[in-house]
Amino acid sequence: MTAERAVLTRLLGPGPGKRHNARTIAALTGNPGCTRRAVLDAAGIDKPKLAQHIGFPGDFGQSRFALARGNAFEAMLKADCCALLLETLGYASMAPIRYDDLGEDADETLGARHARTRDLLAGTAETALIDHPLLTLDVAGQTVFLEPDLIALQVAGRLQVVEIKSFAIVDGQADSAKVSAAATQAAVYVLALRHLLSRLGVDEQMVSHDVVLVCPENFSLRPAAVVLDVRKQLSTLRRQLARLASVAEIVASLPPDLTFDLALPPAQLTAALTRIEARYAPECLSACELAAYCRHEAAGTTAALGRPVRDALGGIETVAEALALAAGTRTPSEQQTEAAALLRAAAVLRAEALAG
Repeated sequence: MTAERAVLTRLLGPGPGKRHNARTIAALTGNPGCTRRAVLDAAGIDKPKLAQHIGFPGDFGQSRFALARGNAFEAMLKADCCALLLETLGYASMAPIRYDDLGEDADETLGARHARTRDLLAGTAETALIDHPLLTLDVAGQTVFLEPDLIALQVAGRLQVVEIKSFAIVDGQADSAKVSAAATQAAVYVLALRHLLSRLGVDEQMVSHDVVLVCPENFSLRPAAVVLDVRKQLSTLRRQLARLASVAEIVASLPPDLTFDLALPPAQLTAALTRIEARYAPECLSACELAAYCRHEAAGTTAALGRPVRDALGGIETVAEALALAAGTRTPSEQQTEAAALLRAAAVLRAEALAG
């Protein structure tokens, strides 16, 4: 066992770990400066259970009803070798299309299943549906297995990612936040597929940047397909993944007695969290299971007011400090001079507005 893996195992404790998926990678790259999330995800910490244990449970993730609806919708689309899905995508009139479900063998190891995915993609020339491929992606110096519930559809020599979601498209419109999240997750799969093809010596542009989002239409389970261009999300993912610090560098700097064993008392786990730097922003509430705790921890700081405020007030850590600089009762440091001038100007304008 490497030194890095030994530290991550100690952080996790004796319980089973949780693997990365497209959602966690999208959230991690959305806040690449958060060391806390990088460490917890690398160690496989169950963040919902951790948040519950320390007294900050979050209303996070899909409801049981939404999960059941999503599973039923997906099963309906994939019945009879994806007959309804092919019809939705406009390929029902094509010659019989080969269908490979790589998730059929539940006892297969991750390595073996990834090898099957690699062999299938290397040898498939005809139009085919590839269900449940297992992909890999390098995240912060770690090779992460991705187990997407997707279909890679090869048509006219290109692979196209198809994402099946249970949220509805009503009158041609869907929830913009959900569509954006689906596009980012699909971009993770596109990037992983491109990396796999590149290692096989195949042009990565064989994977289309246009992904297909299949959702229920209106208030029924009738499927509708929408094409999304994820080039913007791909560019962001590449940039953010490149910025993420190596996990090996991070864990090497951690205290030797640090652990997040869920058998520990809540007070000890909370103390452990404070030993790893976080980078909270209000956007975390929709992306991270520990956001409620981090919001509580960040109370009174400029970070809690959002990234635009935190960036504009660079070097000013607390709201109390910002108010003192605005009132002129505190002398700014050299790094705070510009932000202090903006605060004083804003205070003068506010006073004038109130007086008027």
